[in-house]
Amino acid sequence: MLRIPQIISMKSYREYLYFNTKKRVELINITPSVEEAVKKSGVKEGLCLVSAMHITSSVFVNDQEDGLHSDFLSWLDKLAPYSPEKYRHNLSGEDNADAHLKRTVLGREAVMAITEGRLDFGPWEQIFYGEFDGRRKKRALVKIIGE
Repeated sequence: MLRIPQIISMKSYREYLYFNTKKRVELINITPSVEEAVKKSGVKEGLCLVSAMHITSSVFVNDQEDGLHSDFLSWLDKLAPYSPEKYRHNLSGEDNADAHLKRTVLGREAVMAITEGRLDFGPWEQIFYGEFDGRRKKRALVKIIGE
């Protein structure tokens, strides 16, 4: 039996989301911005990667519930409290070692499926940008591939 490979033409789309937070630590729901990027991409079936492009910020998927967000931040502060004198990294003149650690815990990026032109989420899932050393310009990458 002769098999002929099917050639699939993949689309690729890239967009940056920019942030300049008012506080040092914030959790921002970026789901609407990512959904808009998916629409602009024209991809009907594929994957969407959202990646924090700074080593003191994070992208993760969870519930949009203020109590839960408060719990996240309290828990992260117990794991890695802000304390300029506590960390060796801060001896270099920085004061953000805790932000690096918090980013490591929550992760750098999230990948979501796209089905029928929409993010294929479970109940309550939303995408968040976690900023742990803010008050200056930051960005996240939205990269969409598929057909």
